[in-house]
Formats: sequence, C-alpha cells, structure tokens
Amino acid sequence: MAIKWKNYQNVLMPDAPPHIEIDISEDKIKELIKKENAYFARWISKWDIEKSCFWYVIKDKKEDINDYKSKIRNQIRKGLKNCKAELIDKNIVADQGYEVYMSAFKRYKTFLKPLTKKEFIESVLKSDDNIDYWGVFYNNKLIAYSQNIMQYNVCNYSVTKFHPNYLKYRPSETLFFMMNQYYLNKKNVLYVSDGARSLSHQTNIQDFLIQKFKFRKAYCKLNIVYRKDIELLVNILFPFRKFIYKSENKIFQKLSVLLKHEEIRRGIC
Repeated sequence: MAIKWKNYQNVLMPDAPPHIEIDISEDKIKELIKKENAYFARWISKWDIEKSCFWYVIKDKKEDINDYKSKIRNQIRKGLKNCKAELIDKNIVADQGYEVYMSAFKRYKTFLKPLTKKEFIESVLKSDDNIDYWGVFYNNKLIAYSQNIMQYNVCNYSVTKFHPNYLKYRPSETLFFMMNQYYLNKKNVLYVSDGARSLSHQTNIQDFLIQKFKFRKAYCKLNIVYRKDIELLVNILFPFRKFIYKSENKIFQKLSVLLKHEEIRRGIC
C-alpha cells in the first residue's frame, strides 16, 4: 500500500491512521527527510501491543449510554438537553469558530503560537473533503467544534475545541456522545481516535475520554529517523534533558519536545 507522507511543523508523518503498517526502508525515509528539509520522520509499528511508552487514545466498541454509570448518563442527558451537536458546514466554523478556538487556546500551557483569525479561516476553508466538522450550539451560539479526519475506515478527532465559558452546559459530553454514536454505530468505523500521546502541550481531554467515555490506550512503537544534524544535536543534549525540561525558555521548550521523542524511541517512559 503506497502511503503519502505529510510535513507537519518540519516533522514527516505518514498520512494514514496508526494501525496501517508502514513498509519503507531507512534509506527511503532519509531521502524524504532531505527532500522535505524536515527535522525527522516518525511513524508507528507494532500497533495495539500490551505495553509501551507511546500510545493512541481510541474507542473501538459501540456507543451505548447504558454502558455508563448513572452520574455520567445524567451528565450526557444534561448536555443533550442544553446543547445541540451536529455535523455542520465548514463555512460555519470559519465564520463563528475563531472565538471558540482562541478562548480554548488561552488555557493551554504551550510554546505553540495560536493562529491569527485570517490563518484560522484559511485553514478551515482549505480543508480536505475527507474532513467532517461538528458543532455544538447553545441558544444558537457555536460554543464548541470538532474537526474529524476520515481515513481507511477510521475517524480521528483531530482538533476539538470548547469555549471554557460554556462548559457547565456539558458541551463535551454532548459532542463526544453524538460523534461516537455517529461514527461507531452508524458509520461502523474500526475505531475513533483522539490522537497520540501529546508531547507539545498539556491536555486533559484524553484522560476525560478514558475516564468518561471508555476510550483506551492502544500502545504501539514509535519509530524515528533524524536528519543528520538533528541526530547529532539530540545525542549531545540527551544527557541534559531533565535540566532542559525545567526551562520556560521557548527554544528549550521546543528542544524538550524533541528530547521527549527520543526518550520514547529509547523506551524510557
């Protein structure tokens, strides 16, 4: 199976769900890195093994409200009563979503910079045909949205944002319950995913999905091939990584992400 590779922030990754086996030589990977001028390439192997330092958060069982404890059932029903979650046109997200995006972004502890309003609108309008957009509305106001990528009969909840001022109305319970029902029950996908273990910023959403919606960690092996100069840098800095992790300097924060990748590659959890 021929897999395309995408360059995201100078990191090459296969444009495919993590369970797809990547058959490529190291020489070919190095050619791609050189061609794209990427820092490194990363991909997954040994999908859904018993234990490892890297994982994806997935759900591969049908959605049923009766599977949950009464407290969670009540929270879902409260959300469904207060909010409306549905598939929407991307123009609605482009027009109304930036307030949600910025309000959510301000709560992150990350070195990443938020998109400008112009960049946000362009990124939404230029999104591919295999991307679904969901919106959550409270009194006809967009208070949350999700950008979902459909590939190889898998749905990745790639970007999900909630306006913090409306969390008491349970938009998160509403959105995930409705999306899980749609993709797992109606579309019969293999699994839905909230993505991989996050290394660039702190997030509570994966813990939320595991604890509340019966998602689980699908453990796997993270493979990395570096550009030569980046490999040299990693090897020099790796013994000092714990000091680098403590720094709030933006350059050191970026280096921290790189070194955390290397920790995982070496099997250091």
